Amino acid sequence: MAPVSEAARAIEAHFAGAVGGFRLSVALRFPARGVTALFGPSGSGKTTILRCIAGLQRLPGRLLVAGETWQDDARGVFRRPHQRRLGYVFQEASLFPHLSVRGNLLYGARRAGAGAAPALSFAAAVEMLRLAPLLGRSPAALSGGERQRVAVGRALLSQPRLLLLDEPLSALDQAAREEIVGYFEVLHRELSIPMLYVSHDLAEVARLSDHLMVLAAGAQLAAGPVREILERLDLQPTAQRFEAGVVLDAQVAAHDARYHLSRLRHRRQTITVPLIDAPVGGQVRLRIRARDVALATRRPRAISIRNVLTGTVAALREQPGTAYAEALVDVGGGRLRARITREAAAELGLRIGRPVYALIKSVSFEGPTGGEG
Repeated sequence: MAPVSEAARAIEAHFAGAVGGFRLSVALRFPARGVTALFGPSGSGKTTILRCIAGLQRLPGRLLVAGETWQDDARGVFRRPHQRRLGYVFQEASLFPHLSVRGNLLYGARRAGAGAAPALSFAAAVEMLRLAPLLGRSPAALSGGERQRVAVGRALLSQPRLLLLDEPLSALDQAAREEIVGYFEVLHRELSIPMLYVSHDLAEVARLSDHLMVLAAGAQLAAGPVREILERLDLQPTAQRFEAGVVLDAQVAAHDARYHLSRLRHRRQTITVPLIDAPVGGQVRLRIRARDVALATRRPRAISIRNVLTGTVAALREQPGTAYAEALVDVGGGRLRARITREAAAELGLRIGRPVYALIKSVSFEGPTGGEG
């Protein structure tokens, strides 16, 4: 059997046109597996791109999904929304109120059609999303998080080639958001369906995605593996500018029951975090914000900060018109971002190649790793 070409595994979307007073011009390419996030402030074009991919909005362009042409204006090709094998989960669950949870899920299964390969069975979807206790209920009797789980299950049972997620957590409270993120991580690990995830929340993006596209004013600013994009000091999101940070993969080395701590290993250095639910030897993902990293040129002593990593300055960028600068610190192959004042950078004599100690004030545990990175 001939190997599947890279083009046949990729998803390409080229759209250029105006929607009212807003103009979109993007040329996107992302892998046909894993989670790709579209990140940017409101009005950057994220939802418009998803609507064009779904066929709900038409702008001039071309769209190929894993070797299939869904739109090619030069050849007069345009598949209608019902002809596109995709699932779409909106901010609101949009369940059918006259159907039970079971009825909503079966509607999704019927949309798949007789010729669709059953990538996910009804029983598997119910088990994966823990929907069994809800099957007999009406959507009106569900919480916001439960409705979104049902909406995801319905979308998956349509056997999509692509799953579109348009800020699916934005309408939920914090507890429900944490719950749903956990289910998305399970889907990420266990399914091969590519997901295009729209968010303006950088914490969500860092936790869930493998690949990241940054948008602003209808144009693509950058695209690539999430770790590489988050490490770029030249990208300063207009939304959540103080939430810049990086993601690191680490291995669980030990748990300390006495102090309720976990010891993690990253590139031969130890990171200590509050006790996490992960087995020794397991791989986990961490998120470390730039504002939670301080720098020193000498190892500090007698301080409460537990995590002090040795590294060297790999990049330094001042933010004109502000009091701040950002440094990228190589800690043995991994990278940290540190947001400090320009005065501190000058007094410490920071420059590329200078050895430093990175003091990490807070680490966010984002869960077990899964999928591509």
